[in-house]
Amino acid sequence: MDVVNQLVAQGQFTILKQPLGFIKALQWIFAIFAFSTCGSYSGMFKMSVECKNRSESNLAIDVEFEYPFRLHQVYFDAPTCKGERPERLFLVGDYSSSAEFFVTIGVFSFLYSMAALSVYCFMLEKYRENQKGPQIDFVVTAVFTFFWLVSSCAWAKGLSDVKTATDPDKVIPLITACDELENRCKEMHEPKVSGLNTSVAFGFINLILWAGNLWFVIKETGWLAAFGVTYAPSSQEKQPAPDSFAQGGDYAPQDPYAGSQGGYQPDYGQQGYTEGGEYSQGYEQQPTSYSNQN
Repeated sequence: MDVVNQLVAQGQFTILKQPLGFIKALQWIFAIFAFSTCGSYSGMFKMSVECKNRSESNLAIDVEFEYPFRLHQVYFDAPTCKGERPERLFLVGDYSSSAEFFVTIGVFSFLYSMAALSVYCFMLEKYRENQKGPQIDFVVTAVFTFFWLVSSCAWAKGLSDVKTATDPDKVIPLITACDELENRCKEMHEPKVSGLNTSVAFGFINLILWAGNLWFVIKETGWLAAFGVTYAPSSQEKQPAPDSFAQGGDYAPQDPYAGSQGGYQPDYGQQGYTEGGEYSQGYEQQPTSYSNQN
């Protein structure tokens, strides 16, 4: 418990409130829903064959099938209505490739999402340290987005074929006794495929989540700076004031008469009164010295 408490204390779980972590958590959850609803499915349909000779009839022919939907290996026994032993018939089709591919993508998405969430929560600083982490995350996310598109479309087509192959109305023509008019064959129970329909829906939801997460991951990579406009930071350093301005912000005019040459050089000072009560103009006029030239 001490180790768990220490990990929880060091974790940065606020990332789960941000789109980057929140969408990753949704990916983790919906990946479980996707592969579990498909990989754990098992269905059954029932038919009846009523022969002219009632003793040979079979009014409850149960046909069970399950993931990975290798239907060509699913068989059932049906009466021939000819006094012979029942015939063994097999369903048609092998749809394991699309189903297994879909489940595999779901499992690997679940594992990657869990690993990414662990990095976000416990190693977020290292993840953003040199942008290699976000770049790898973006590439993997893009790959999974493509795989979810392919697997969801493939499984949607495979599910349509599974429904057709397990439709009792399509299976009854395979029974030889049903070709005779005096024998009556009918459907007793259809397979329930609502769970499989849900798995296809979860597959496309995962596609939307992974595609949407690309935007939030690419923002972490820094690649957008190469295509976008670079804006100046909001807090800019102030430019230094020119020499002609004083530090207090007041303009200090230069004296055009000041220099090394002789002449009139007023001394600007503060105006006021002297101790004797005489008014002072604030500057002293210095006489200009002239030299007599002979």
